[in-house]
Amino acid sequence: MRQIVLDTETTGLEVRQGHRLIEIACVEMIERRPSGRHYQTYLNPDRAIDEGAKQVTGIEDEFLLDKPHFVDVVEEFLAFIDGAELIIHNAKFDVGFLDAELARAGEHYGRISDRCPVLDTLVMARERYPGQRNSLDALCKRLGVDNSARDLHGGLIDAQLLAEVYLSMTSGQVVLDLGFEGAIEQNATTIAIPLVLDRRPLVRYADGDELAAHERRLDALDKSAAGSSVWRRQN
Repeated sequence: MRQIVLDTETTGLEVRQGHRLIEIACVEMIERRPSGRHYQTYLNPDRAIDEGAKQVTGIEDEFLLDKPHFVDVVEEFLAFIDGAELIIHNAKFDVGFLDAELARAGEHYGRISDRCPVLDTLVMARERYPGQRNSLDALCKRLGVDNSARDLHGGLIDAQLLAEVYLSMTSGQVVLDLGFEGAIEQNATTIAIPLVLDRRPLVRYADGDELAAHERRLDALDKSAAGSSVWRRQN
C-alpha cells in the first residue's frame, strides 16, 4: 500500500478570494513505513502573501520571486502522488487549493479526487477525541510526537509530523526519525516492537485441594438444579 502524507502552505486562508499555493510537501510511505522519498517545492503565487500567512510560515514575497509556478511543476507533482492514498490534516482546505491550481493549469488535469483517495486525519481525530483540540500541535502533544523543531509552519516538517501522528493514531507504531532534520535527502527510520514468540506458555494444572473445591461446587450446582448440572454433563 502506497500512501502520501501531504501538506501545503498558502498566501491566505480563502481560495475563493484568489489565494494561491506557495509550498507543496509530500512524504511517501510504503506499507505504513516511510520510504525516504519525498516531494517538496516552493511556488511563485503571482500575488502578495497575507501578513497572517507570513507570520505563520515565515515565507516572504521576495523569497518566492524566482520559484516555479504551479503549472511548471504540475506534471512531476502528479507523477509523485498518482495512485497513492493521500493523508492530509484538514483535507478540505489543501484539496481545495490543489484543485484550484489544477483548474488553472488545464481542465485535462481534473481534480485530486480523480487520482487519489483522500484520508482526512482531522476528521479521524475528531471522531477519536471528541470535544478536544485536534490541531496538529495538539495531536503531537497528546500522542507524544516531538514537534520541538516546528517553530513555524513549513510543509515538509508538517508532513513529517503528520506521518508520525497518523501512525500513532492508527496503530501505535513508533516513528523515531523520518530523516528530514538537516539534510532532507536522508533516509527515514522506523521501529516496531516485535512480539516474543520463542517461549512456550506455562501451563498450571489444578492441585488436589483445588480439584476437591471444584467437586464441591459442582455438588452444590447439582443440588440447586435438582439433578445433574450442565457442568457435570459436559464432563
